[in-house]
Amino acid sequence: MISSFRPHLLSLSLLIGLAAPWAANAQALISSVGSGSVEDRVTSLERISNAQAQLLQQLQQQLNATQSDIDSLRGQIQENSYQLNQVVERQKQIYQQIDSLSSGAAAATSNAASDAGGDTAAAAAPAETGATSAAPVQSGDANTDYNSAVALVLEKKQYDQAIAAFQAFVKKYPDSTYQPNANYWLGQLNYNKGKKDDAAYYFATVVKKYPKSPKSSEALYKVGVIMQDKGDNAKAKAVYQQVIKQYPNTEAAKQAEKRAASL
Repeated sequence: MISSFRPHLLSLSLLIGLAAPWAANAQALISSVGSGSVEDRVTSLERISNAQAQLLQQLQQQLNATQSDIDSLRGQIQENSYQLNQVVERQKQIYQQIDSLSSGAAAATSNAASDAGGDTAAAAAPAETGATSAAPVQSGDANTDYNSAVALVLEKKQYDQAIAAFQAFVKKYPDSTYQPNANYWLGQLNYNKGKKDDAAYYFATVVKKYPKSPKSSEALYKVGVIMQDKGDNAKAKAVYQQVIKQYPNTEAAKQAEKRAASL
C-alpha cells in the first residue's frame, strides 16, 4: 500500500509543478487577450477557461485517489496495530503458562526430594484400593528412581506401586543417601495400609542403620505409636522415653512427651 501511495504523491507534486507555470502562462495569455477583435478575445478566454477546467479536474481526481490511498493506509495501520496487540497479549499468556508450569514442576520436585514431606503426605493418604501393583520401571539413576517412587505417592496416589518402587529402590541402591527416606516411606505406607508389623520393621531399619538421619527421630517415635496401637503401653512408653532422651528438642520428642504423659 505504501509503495502505491508514493507514486500518487509524486504525480501530485508533478501536477502542481506543471500547474504553476501553466497558470502563469494562462495569466499572461489573459493579459494579452486585450488585443484583437472581441470575437478573438472571447475565443481565447474560452480556450483558457477550458484548459484550466481540465487541469482542475485532473488535480481533483489525483487528490481523490490520494485521499483513498490515505484512508486505506489508515485502515491497514489500525488493523496491524490490533493484530500486534493480540500477538502481545497471547505472548503474555504463553509466558504466564510457562511460568505456572515451571513453578508447578519445581514444587513437585521439591516435595519429592524433601526429607520432611514423607510423613505428612503419606499420613494423609486414603485407604488403598487393592489394585495389583506393577513391576517398577527403574532408570538406573538413584535420584530419578527415588523421585519417581515419591511421585507415585504425591502425584499419582498409587500406593501399592509406590511400595513396590521403594522396595526395589532400597535393594538396588544400598549406598544411596535416600536410603533413610525410602525406608521411612515404606514404614509410613505400610502403616497406612494397616500392616503395622511391616511398618515397624522399616521404621526400626531407619533407627538402626541411619541413626544420624533427620528421619531417625520420627521413625523411632512411629515405632512407639505402633506399640501403643497394639496395646503394649509399657513398650510404647519406653520407646517414647528413648525418643525424648536420644533426640531432645525435636518435634518427635515433643510428641513423644505428650504421648508418654497420657500413658
